[in-house]
Amino acid sequence: MSPLGKYYVGAAVVAVLVFILPVPSLLAWLITIGALGAPIVAYFMLDESQRARLRRIRRRQIGG
Repeated sequence: MSPLGKYYVGAAVVAVLVFILPVPSLLAWLITIGALGAPIVAYFMLDESQRARLRRIRRRQIGG
């Protein structure tokens, strides 16, 4: 499984647990948005050279 896929699975698990547990609705939505937004914010905090390096590594992994 790709690292990006692991983030998606983790966010889905957090979302399901938050909505199953008796947590107030607003708090549940905030936790879900935080779990989904953390990897996106981390990516945008990288320098342009670091993003380019990450894209090269991903392309190599996809292409084999």
